[in-house]
Amino acid sequence: MEKILSFYRQTSLYTDLGLYKDFASNLPDDIRTLAILQRKQIIHPIIIKNQLQEGWWDDLTEIPTTSIIFEDYLFPTACSMLAELLRRDPEYTVQRKVEDKIHVTCRGEALLLASILKAKKIPTRVRSGFAEYLRHDGIYYDHWITEYFDETKSRWILVDADNQRGDPDITFDLNDIPRNQFLMAWEAYLQLRKWALSTENILYASDPVTLGLPAAIRGLCYDFHCLMNDEIIFNYIPKYLLEKNFVLTEEELSELDDLAELMLDPDKNFDALENIWKENLKLRIMGGGLD
Repeated sequence: MEKILSFYRQTSLYTDLGLYKDFASNLPDDIRTLAILQRKQIIHPIIIKNQLQEGWWDDLTEIPTTSIIFEDYLFPTACSMLAELLRRDPEYTVQRKVEDKIHVTCRGEALLLASILKAKKIPTRVRSGFAEYLRHDGIYYDHWITEYFDETKSRWILVDADNQRGDPDITFDLNDIPRNQFLMAWEAYLQLRKWALSTENILYASDPVTLGLPAAIRGLCYDFHCLMNDEIIFNYIPKYLLEKNFVLTEEELSELDDLAELMLDPDKNFDALENIWKENLKLRIMGGGLD
């Protein structure tokens, strides 16, 4: 187990904070305090797009009209997010003005929290899957969260830094999410393959919206990359999947079946997953973005 924990203490291209590592390591250790503090630095682009005016977000009309709504493409790494936040306002507090916040999605939230925990030498990994609690309408929407290993409790803990707003319909602790409240990508994929889940219940909010197995395959690929410390931005996907428009042969689906089964227990199957990472290059040759 120590080999695995050591691997997840390591940073990646996306989670390395460089000169900001000491700053991050001195942020609060309490996970709830840390998650809320981070949430106050960020506005999800959908909130801006839909102009959801509520107390948590402050006055959205103060956002400069020249601002880009989706800044994930400007700040794809944790270091770039933190650098920009401190450039806009060097005071990293819950009182950050709305015009000084950055606009990134759940992937940015999960990534930044993971990088801060890694700076504190805590084994951490980003996870990709689906959550019904985002809208409480029976549909599982694509979502990225953070998973860290609590060495005092000797277990992995799921944290959602993106939804720390006091939603009264969420009855569990977002800083220790029960496993049955977050549908891991591998789980969504396998349930769809076994016809245990309806296609309409799994949604990836791409443009156009992707439902069912293609949505689960996207999540499966993202989660596999995250498990290998490669938290790719969400407009990248294995090129062969894009070229096939997610219409795969049974042999290709069988390959993903095997991958998903291994991801069911990524610690136990770490060596096998790492071997696929090294040998099955088609899962690592990306398309999308500037491709």
